[in-house]
Amino acid sequence: MARYTGPKTKIARKFGEAIFGDDKSFEKRNYPPGQHGNNRRRGKKSEYAVQLMEKQKAKYTYGILEKQFRNLFEKANRKKGVTGEVLLQLCESRLDNVVFRMGVSPSRRGARQLVSHRHITVNGEVVNIPSYQLKPGDVVGVREKSKSLEVIGNALANNSSVYEWITWNNEKKEGTFVSVPERIQIPENIKEQLIVELYSK
Repeated sequence: MARYTGPKTKIARKFGEAIFGDDKSFEKRNYPPGQHGNNRRRGKKSEYAVQLMEKQKAKYTYGILEKQFRNLFEKANRKKGVTGEVLLQLCESRLDNVVFRMGVSPSRRGARQLVSHRHITVNGEVVNIPSYQLKPGDVVGVREKSKSLEVIGNALANNSSVYEWITWNNEKKEGTFVSVPERIQIPENIKEQLIVELYSK
């Protein structure tokens, strides 16, 4: 199991921001992890270190492994448009991310699990691949048998996020991926240009 399953707060502290959403533990200790925490005097980071940090932050935010992320970058590089923006758009178009954005799960990690366990459908067909790339107009829904799941009900009840590129019908428990979001619509605090510079070396 290559995926990171350790404490999320530790990673959030490393980047100095709550990249996994609200986190009470992070608010208490929002300084770097490690024995010396706040007191360690860190020298100025090199350009490479800053770029690497940004790439790691994007990977952890979306829950993507290095090889997958590299492939996404190469795919973005081949497409027309600004490579960094296209990379984030590809990350946002992933099925697990859209399930999270729709509020079916309170976290991307939970959304990945719902997809893997065959609770999610795309255009009426069950899809269990979290990295499945959605196209504008695709309808994402909760499988009929899974609509009564408490975990999904609780997530939807607590969800207040609204995104312009996604619609959601709570009665049918399905939504539409209306369009690929523009960079300005993506709320993640990621400096994608640094990632492009890192991979372009």
